[in-house]
Amino acid sequence: MSRAVTSIVVAGMIAVGLAGRVDAQRGAAQTPPRAPRAAAPIDLTGYWVSIVTQDWRWRMVTPAKGDYLGIPMTPDARKIADAWDPAKDEAAGEQCRSYGAPALMSVPGRLHITWQDDNTLKIETDAGTQTRLFHFGDYQAAPNTPRTWQGVSIAQWQTPRPNVPLLLRPTDRTANAPAVRQTGGSLRVVTKNLRTGYLRKNGVPYSENARVSEYFDLSPSPNSGQLLVVTTVVDDPRYLAQPFIVSSHFKKEADGSKWDPTPCSSTW
Repeated sequence: MSRAVTSIVVAGMIAVGLAGRVDAQRGAAQTPPRAPRAAAPIDLTGYWVSIVTQDWRWRMVTPAKGDYLGIPMTPDARKIADAWDPAKDEAAGEQCRSYGAPALMSVPGRLHITWQDDNTLKIETDAGTQTRLFHFGDYQAAPNTPRTWQGVSIAQWQTPRPNVPLLLRPTDRTANAPAVRQTGGSLRVVTKNLRTGYLRKNGVPYSENARVSEYFDLSPSPNSGQLLVVTTVVDDPRYLAQPFIVSSHFKKEADGSKWDPTPCSSTW
């Protein structure tokens, strides 16, 4: 075969290969990605009730003033907590300070999780009657969005679940926690744009610059039940010397017959 003929054959093969690649890319482009609701690797919807297996003394009753054990507070945070006065919070209409996103999943009560639309997961709590919206995709909050107790939350499915060291490992305060054998993927949620509030009901503060990272995982429980585990990591350079990490457990309920919305309270 002459050199000229060989060149023509090679050129033809390259052209065919490129055409095939372009056709494949066109075919891929014609298949739109599934919406987050349809692409969910785990189903978080339904009614869930808290299982208080850890930090009972701080979650089931209002902690005594000065009981800050377990929270890596800065000196500025301690000064604010030492001045805590629940009566002043109530008088100022600030009784929801301990129901903000950094602390809400630790408040005993029930969750109702639904899809508001294909790109927004909604979590309602009967304790404090709060609502959180988890936005998927390239959601951008409007400029000058007011700071709120629940902030602005951006969500992302992660499959398989990433290795997050220590977040689900039992400690001396979680010795009685149910075994966690997470299934499927995980939901990661990052929340910012928060209004200043409390990490613990006795006045331990978090600032408006706090960042909350959460991981929502499912695990099987006895008698074909389901367990929801929410691992919360709070970073706050102003009031925390290091990240504050807690893990909250919820058991799935058959329906909403026990749903009981109650308003925020500075004390129980």
